[in-house]
Amino acid sequence: MSHSDTQAASNASKGAEEEFTETKLPTSDQTSEARPSVGDAESDQDAAPQRVPHALDLDDGFSDELELLQYKIVVLGDGAVGKSSLLNRLCADDFQSQYKQTLGLDLFKKRIDLPGGVRVSLHIWDIGGQTIGSKMIQNYIYAAQAVLLVYDITNSQSFHNIDEWLAVVTRVFDKSPLPYIALVGNKMDLSHMRMIRPDLHQRFATDNSLASFFVSARMNDMVSAMFRRVAAELAGVALTQADIEASSQSSITARITNYEQHDPSQKSLNLAKATQANSSACTIA
Repeated sequence: MSHSDTQAASNASKGAEEEFTETKLPTSDQTSEARPSVGDAESDQDAAPQRVPHALDLDDGFSDELELLQYKIVVLGDGAVGKSSLLNRLCADDFQSQYKQTLGLDLFKKRIDLPGGVRVSLHIWDIGGQTIGSKMIQNYIYAAQAVLLVYDITNSQSFHNIDEWLAVVTRVFDKSPLPYIALVGNKMDLSHMRMIRPDLHQRFATDNSLASFFVSARMNDMVSAMFRRVAAELAGVALTQADIEASSQSSITARITNYEQHDPSQKSLNLAKATQANSSACTIA
């Protein structure tokens, strides 16, 4: 091999070596960037990306939470007036006779269809009765669009304490416009034991520019109708008289209680036998 051939071979080998050293393997970061993810592959196959579900979405017939008008409602009042019972009746159509005190707060949500295709989502804060002196009460009430002041018609003190609850709401909003506020007399199923006359209720509501409702969580009387009217008021939707009457109708179940007889000369009712003789449900439309 001549000197020129040797030099040419050497140059070719050096060029190949330089070409090899310049071809670097990709780093791990470059590899992860270059490798298409499963999500990328799916998006290539389907041009329309899937919507990430909203945190408040529920599978109850509404397709998009963003289409709903959302309002915060705070329910205030003394303990044992039936605030939680009202909300359990509204959201779950359930009533528990055994009292369970709310500590702090419970959160409920109810979606309502209003006339004109208006959809409303009510986010309801059930505030425990013992929190009236708590430092957290202002945080609970803050930014509420509506406040329901609930009392027990058979407990006069719970009605007189509404003044204090209303004062708390007024302090929270200070110079800001007050939210929609309603006075709610609960336990109308015990109207024969009532301690607060309807005219006292109405006078307080009128003097303080409050909306007025009488309801019964136990008998499911006017509960849904009340929240529907509140939702319509917040959304600025006018309800027709027919719509108000339809939402006010409720099914009331009569319960038979077999009280203990203290007079031995009186025969007690055999409730089981009476129930078998007439097993049909007793409802009042």
